[in-house]
Amino acid sequence: MNSLRRLDIKYVKGIGPQRAELLTKQLDIRTAYDLVHHFPTSYLDRTSIYTIRELAGEMPYVQLKGRFISFNVLGEGAKTRLTAMFSDGSGTIEVTWFQGIKRLREMLRTGVEYIIFGKPSTFNGRWQMTHPEIDTIEKAVSQQGMRGVYPLTETLRNRYITSRQIHTWICDLLDSRPAFAETLPRSVIEDCRLVSLDTAIRELHRPTTPSALQKARERMKFEELFYIQTDMLIRSRRRKGLTEGFRFARVGKYFNDFYSTCLPFDLTGAQKRVIKEIRADVNTGRQMNRLVQGDVGSGKTLVALMTMLLAVDNGYQACMMAPTEILAGQHYETIRLLAAQIGINVRLLTGSTRAKERREIHAQLLDGSLHILIGTHAVLEDPVQFHNLGFAVIDEQHRFGVAQRARLWKKNVRPPHVLVMTATPIPRTLAMTVYGDLDVSVIDELPPGRKPVTTMLRYDAQREQVYRGIGRQLAEGRQVYIVYPLIDENDKLELRSLNEGYESICEIFSNYRVAFVHGRLKPAEKDYQMELFASGKAQILVATTVIEVGVNVPNATTMVIENAERFGLSQLHQLRGRVGRGADQSYCILMSKYKIAKDTRERLELMTRTTDGFIIAEADMKMRGPGDIEGTMQSGIPFELHIANLATDGEIISMARQAAERLLDADPGLTSPANSAFRAALAASISRTNDWSQIS
Repeated sequence: MNSLRRLDIKYVKGIGPQRAELLTKQLDIRTAYDLVHHFPTSYLDRTSIYTIRELAGEMPYVQLKGRFISFNVLGEGAKTRLTAMFSDGSGTIEVTWFQGIKRLREMLRTGVEYIIFGKPSTFNGRWQMTHPEIDTIEKAVSQQGMRGVYPLTETLRNRYITSRQIHTWICDLLDSRPAFAETLPRSVIEDCRLVSLDTAIRELHRPTTPSALQKARERMKFEELFYIQTDMLIRSRRRKGLTEGFRFARVGKYFNDFYSTCLPFDLTGAQKRVIKEIRADVNTGRQMNRLVQGDVGSGKTLVALMTMLLAVDNGYQACMMAPTEILAGQHYETIRLLAAQIGINVRLLTGSTRAKERREIHAQLLDGSLHILIGTHAVLEDPVQFHNLGFAVIDEQHRFGVAQRARLWKKNVRPPHVLVMTATPIPRTLAMTVYGDLDVSVIDELPPGRKPVTTMLRYDAQREQVYRGIGRQLAEGRQVYIVYPLIDENDKLELRSLNEGYESICEIFSNYRVAFVHGRLKPAEKDYQMELFASGKAQILVATTVIEVGVNVPNATTMVIENAERFGLSQLHQLRGRVGRGADQSYCILMSKYKIAKDTRERLELMTRTTDGFIIAEADMKMRGPGDIEGTMQSGIPFELHIANLATDGEIISMARQAAERLLDADPGLTSPANSAFRAALAASISRTNDWSQIS
């Protein structure tokens, strides 16, 4: 494989400098190694030849064998097209080209037998095919079987670099080289019953049978995921073994007094379990890096406070970082009220903190009289220096870059213990990959007294009924959120907008005050509008998704989400989490157009059946794929996945994780001669400009 990594793509037969530049810019293919790892995303079956008479309904790509009986060039300039009639004796089909007309007219002849390959369609009762592949009978024989469809860009297509061309380059490369040397340890291949690397690569590009192709895909998916899991485990074990941390040996007065007198409600079993896991971590003498996942309303903030009190009991300071001033302010108010009874000094530091107050905070941090600092990115600024920072909590960690979080490590002579919190439930297999180098705790219970939110799907025709329900809640003294997907109207998108909705809501509910919040408001205006709602002076808050995280108004019992069909399940779940925070029954109403796709309706109906964030996150990932997961790259995955899919390959992720654990248990340093090839392949696959491997 190393020789392929060193072979510039321009030296591969048929490519050259100009095409190499295009492939690099468009597909990031730089070497021959990159080319053979540019795998097909689907396959076309060229094993059968249809007759035109057999064409019916919606057809896939098909092969037809026959002769062109006429050609005709129509139109002028950019609208020029070449049409031809193709016959196989059973019927005729019209074939059209819009590009390469001169070349095609010189190449094709009437009366000569060809095989054309493309997707047929009908127009006015006549079969048509646009831009099919064309081969002579002799050449078509070599194209029989299953052939891959390779990822391309429009720019490449316009420069006549086709999926077929890429297939040809790869096949020429495969034919010119010996078997690929194995990279995985033999023990792993045997334990997991994998085909060889050489077999897998060749089958992926030139499948012999569907079952052989399936085994090849499983092998290459496993290899990608095995690299990730092994790298994650090596870094995690290195961190646990080498990074010294502060030892919190005692559970003292602050923790015990808070537990005895200040708890707002009994801890759930899940909260107790997570606190015990954290206590065990901070007593080892090694630095803790732990992720706490908890659904909306599960009590993560209380767990964070109690574990910060462990730090204070042992003579250390603690800090909590939140991504927005609104969320930081809410954490501050919650923790200040809870901790005030036991004499804990808590301060808030954000970009809006006045200079005089900022100087006071800096002084208290340095002399140690400030126990817990809560803030935004402002906590990371150089002038912010602690007397003895021992514990850091990062809320919604994906909102902070790795380099930013790394600055926390410089706030003391040793890195503080780090507790990462997220309110976005992460499917198990995704967490295993994205957060594979962190220890993971899950708070999977809601505090007692919390009633599940009742979720309903309603259509535009039922809007009056929805408004009557809102009116009843308002009459009982409750408050209501109404969320819109857009701020302004957009003629191209048939979606309801906040500005349009605000005017309508003000008119319909003229007896109530309506506040509004969206991302284009200046911070001061946003805070003013939020305060109107939080204080109860405004009964309705019209907003965009800026309220998705960190808004806590227990008196709000109704959440209406307009054009809910445009949101992902996880985002709908986060929005729903803004209600149900008090003792009263709460409601989430998903408003949608009636004419929506079947899978969209299934997504919305799932929301009405469950409030379990982990079930929803799993379903969302399977339906939509992992997408551009926020924080994936910054959380430490140094690989681009070419073939594995985090949404659908959960079993392979688990298998790769277990195999990596067995391998490292037997050979922690991968120093055994049997693992030397894998060690080299792993090192070659990891490329970082900065080593963030020990930063959570």
